[in-house]
Amino acid sequence: MSDDADDVVGVLTEQIEQRFGMYIGTLKAAVTAAPDANRQATDIVRWHGLLTESQTVLERAEDDLLRALEKQPNEVDDPTMDLAHRVNAAVSTRDGRAMVVRWLLDPDAPGKRGPAADRLARLNRSRRPGPAVPTSAPARPATATATGQGALR
Repeated sequence: MSDDADDVVGVLTEQIEQRFGMYIGTLKAAVTAAPDANRQATDIVRWHGLLTESQTVLERAEDDLLRALEKQPNEVDDPTMDLAHRVNAAVSTRDGRAMVVRWLLDPDAPGKRGPAADRLARLNRSRRPGPAVPTSAPARPATATATGQGALR
């Protein structure tokens, strides 16, 4: 469990701060105040939050594993092995989220240039903002029968 793990979040945080010219806390506050002002900033702040959350989960899993290993005699028991698997899963999650943040920060990343990216940008601009699904309950039938079946039958 090296200090390099913390460096993943630290390096990406520095890159975000350089890209937007403000500290991450200030950027988060700006995105919270106006989430539609800059889609890239909103996406990066969201994924940075997921990244820091996964780093916290990883650190807890590592601490739990170390405590369990200190109590082990010679062989690792099943609960301790489960903790090791939990650490591996947490590393994978953290690294995957770090890859997304890196991709969001790289303007020349695959998929961000070319005809497909242009079509996606046009599609995103043409969409109306709003819920994708109805947010209110459906209307009740005008007349209910004695059986409770409603007017549509």
